[in-house]
Amino acid sequence: MAFLKLMLLLSVCFAQPPASVKVLGIIKNLQAGRARFDLTESEVNQHIIHALKVTPRPGLDSMNVKFFDANYISTYTTVDFDAVEKWKPGTIPMLLRPVLSGRRSIWVDIRFFVNSGRVTFKIEKAYYEKIPIPAYVLEKAIQVIAARQPEKYDTSKPVPLPFGMTKLWTKAQLVSGEK
Repeated sequence: MAFLKLMLLLSVCFAQPPASVKVLGIIKNLQAGRARFDLTESEVNQHIIHALKVTPRPGLDSMNVKFFDANYISTYTTVDFDAVEKWKPGTIPMLLRPVLSGRRSIWVDIRFFVNSGRVTFKIEKAYYEKIPIPAYVLEKAIQVIAARQPEKYDTSKPVPLPFGMTKLWTKAQLVSGEK
């Protein structure tokens, strides 16, 4: 009986929400050569919550995104700045360590650019509570976190879009892409 309760609890905790089912379908379609997709802001956020439960990401505890026109994304992300500093000492300047230590939720707005199936980004603004964070500090922290992911991203260079995608863009509350 205890085993059945545990299995039921696990299935509830890790059951795929409809948004994650849709994302997995999109991935399957991209792998099969089907070209285009659209995801709403809500679908992306639901999928992020589920994905971080199933596959935790080093340095990231949570993320919520908002999509705007012209490839502008606003994020509210909880980052483990102690881990970042441990992985690459000196990433967080001494002056900012009292603010950027431990797990902190930060607001970061970025604009991304896609060229020939590769993406780069520029941090437009970033804040912890009402304290502005210099873009170069977060760019370095993002590089450290990205390098620790299983995919080993190097954000100092253009990053290939996944699954052979060549285009990615945003509109208000929507992200779209195609092969």
